[in-house]
Amino acid sequence: MPSDAKILIVDDHEDTLYALESALAPLGYRLGRATSGDEALKQVLRGQVGLLLLDVRMPGVSGLDVVRYMRRLEQTQHIPVILLTGFGADHELTSTAFGLGVADLVMKPIDPWALRTKVRYLFDAHRRHLALEHEVRELRALVKGHGENEENAARRPLPHPDPRVPVQRVQGAHTGELEQDRT
Repeated sequence: MPSDAKILIVDDHEDTLYALESALAPLGYRLGRATSGDEALKQVLRGQVGLLLLDVRMPGVSGLDVVRYMRRLEQTQHIPVILLTGFGADHELTSTAFGLGVADLVMKPIDPWALRTKVRYLFDAHRRHLALEHEVRELRALVKGHGENEENAARRPLPHPDPRVPVQRVQGAHTGELEQDRT
């Protein structure tokens, strides 16, 4: 996730967007806004979103439709999503939402303190996850770059951790004499 990644707040009501922005402002993260599912998908696909707060029921493309689309794409499938609903607890909605892998389903009106706690945890966890993925890619590239030396390294014994142990030469079964075998 780029360092300029933002939390995208998506709702078709301006007053709700304003309230959510006000609740999250103390965290100090970059915030973005969208008023429709289509607009949210465009921003998510640009790659600058690290967490999505998404209203479930919006005209046109619903919040659930946005999540379904995101989960089909490798580049967006791991972005955490908090779904927001003002229509109360609904078993079918809850089942569908968690089946799609949303991080949480929050009922409106929203407790700002609880929302900030959830957002901080999810956003930071996602950043750590992406940082680890980046590190793994770098390590794989290093290993691949040293792959041609693996054959030679496999035949060479590892040095003894104590440099005071004298070097002994041992006859190898297939490779002849091995160099620097410390026992």
